[in-house]
This record gives sequence, C-alpha cells and structure tokens, in this order.
Amino acid sequence: MNPEFLIGPVTVSIISTLLALVISLIDKIVNNYGSVTLSINNGKKKLDVKGGMSLLSTLADNKIFLPSACGGKGTCGTCKVKVRTDIGPHLPTETPLLEPGEIKENIRLSCQVKVKKDLSLEIPEDLFAIQQFKTKVISINDVTHDIKELYLELIDPDSISFTAGQYAQIVIPPYDKITDINQRAYSMLSTPGDTGRLGFLIRLVPGGIATTYIHTKLKKGDNMDVIAPVGEFKLHDSDSVMLCIAGGSGMAPLYSIIYDMVDKKKTNREVWYFFGARNLKELFYTERFQKLEEEWPQFHFVPALSEPLPEDNWQGETGLITEVLDSYLKNRIPSTVKKEGYLCGSPGMIDACIKVLTKNGITEEDIFYDKFA
Repeated sequence: MNPEFLIGPVTVSIISTLLALVISLIDKIVNNYGSVTLSINNGKKKLDVKGGMSLLSTLADNKIFLPSACGGKGTCGTCKVKVRTDIGPHLPTETPLLEPGEIKENIRLSCQVKVKKDLSLEIPEDLFAIQQFKTKVISINDVTHDIKELYLELIDPDSISFTAGQYAQIVIPPYDKITDINQRAYSMLSTPGDTGRLGFLIRLVPGGIATTYIHTKLKKGDNMDVIAPVGEFKLHDSDSVMLCIAGGSGMAPLYSIIYDMVDKKKTNREVWYFFGARNLKELFYTERFQKLEEEWPQFHFVPALSEPLPEDNWQGETGLITEVLDSYLKNRIPSTVKKEGYLCGSPGMIDACIKVLTKNGITEEDIFYDKFA
C-alpha cells in the first residue's frame, strides 16, 4: 500500500485527538468554579458545594429535592426557585415556563441555572420534607395493553407520609444506550394509609426513557430509588359535589383520593367519576368502582368509550369524555349545587375539561388539576 494514502487519515486523526485534548483542558480551566456557598432562606441553611453543575442537581446531591416532573430536562417548569443573587437575565429555555410576575421576582428554573458563584436562594420550607427512598419491586402487572401497575415496597426509610393526589419521582438507572441517570414523575396510586409501599400506573410512551425501562427491563425483586412526596394536587375540604375526570394513567391520583376518602370514612360527599377510554381494552378497575358504587350511594362511576369496537358490545356512555361530562352537567347533575372539578391527564385533555366546566358555571377557582408533563 502506498504510504501517501495513509498521510491524510493519520493527520486528521492526530489533529482530532489534539483538539479533543485542548477542548477538555479548556473545559476544566474555564468551568472550574471551585467551591461555592448556597445560602438558603436568609442563611437558615448553608451548603458548601462544588460549582459547575445545575442548581437542581447540586441541591439534590445535598438531599434537597425540588419538584421536577421532567427530570431536569427543562420542559415541565416545576423546579422553580427564587434566586436573590444577580445571575444575569433569564434564559430562553426558562421564559416560556414562567409568568411575567415570576420573572420580575427573579424566579428561575433550577435545572437551567448553573452554579458558578455564591448564591442566595429562597425555597419553600415544605420541600425539605421530600426524601429519597430505597425500594424493591413487589409486583408489576399489565392492567391494559400499554399500562402497567407497579408496586414498590419501601426499604429505607421503611414508611412514608404523603397526601392523596401527590406524585413521586422514580429514578431510572442507565440501561442499553442510556448512559445517564434519569428521573420521571408519576402520580401515586396507593393511599396514604398504606405507608409501607407505593403504587403507580405507568403508561408506555414510545421512545420514553423511563416508561421503556419500566415496561421492558424492570422485574419483580429489582431495587429502585424514589423521591417523594411531591406536588400540591389534593382533595379540598368542602361539601361541594366532586367532578373527577381522567383517562389512562390519569386514574392514579384520583384512585388514591377516592379510596383515601373511603379509608377515612369521608363518604358524605357526592362524587361523580368520569373516566374516558377509546375502547373496552383500555378500561380497567371497572369492577372495583362498580362495587364501590354499591357500598357508597353517593359515588357514581361513569366510564365512557370514544371508539368502542363491535366486539366490545358496549352498553355504556359513548363519545369523548368531555361530551359525556357536558351532557351529565346539563341533564343529570343539578345546576344549583356547588361543584368542584378534579382533573388528571394530558394538557389538552385538562384544557378541554376546564372549558366544559366553566361553560357550565364552575369557576376556575374551584377546578383543581394534575397536568401530566
């Protein structure tokens, strides 16, 4: 082989290697922020940390867990924190997820803020109650063709206190070509009275890092880390008629709220639970709620199929869940009674339900929701 043919590729290889070394060296020099101090809530808590990571990750490494439904990807807008230190203008990745008033108050997305110098922060005190739990998978079963019911047994700590409707962040380890640790938020299916375990409904999202792992890799006996409890979705103390609306894995927080009411014998309220699916194979827990209807006269379960199959022989409500909800509000549920809405699902589903509820006289102040990111 003619040596001249090797000169080009070898030269390119040497230059590429040298460039990689130079970039690595510059990165270490430029991004070496050394030790910095985080002063939290006017100095009530101080942390000496290594600079260079995101504020979200830095706090998590020090056992302060901010809500992060998207796992720090900058898409959910839940990891907000007030930064009292001047760290420059808001980034383009932050502004779409912040209200104008929040920007004025220098509220930042902690996943988008890099710790480069001493910072003064304000963090709500109740977030300090969030912990990281070690758990073991005790069951993982299919409830539909694309939703798994997952139950985890708490190991350390071995019990948890939470409010029905809250969620947890499940930590997903590296697998296959996924080299980083990831976190994703899932509403808790279990009730607060079941302090030794946590339940979830995990719907498979094509290409989803967390759902792919849970659906294809996770098995009974595996260990998992969970960060909880997180979120403000909960039952409000009133006598209003409850209008609960969900579909798919949005079942989880409403299941927890409803069965927590049963556990605590708070069954004096009237509850209408509207659950939407396309066809019969997407319905689940139906027998449980039908049994609950028999035991709790003021509880009404209304499943609806938008695209029932001929073989379903469906005799129940048909149409989009918003259409069924609208019909019941006009024809079945008295307009004179005060009502509250409890919604769980995708942003599109939540927005559509809010329009139906407000059109039927329910104020937005009486509508509470868990909008899945």
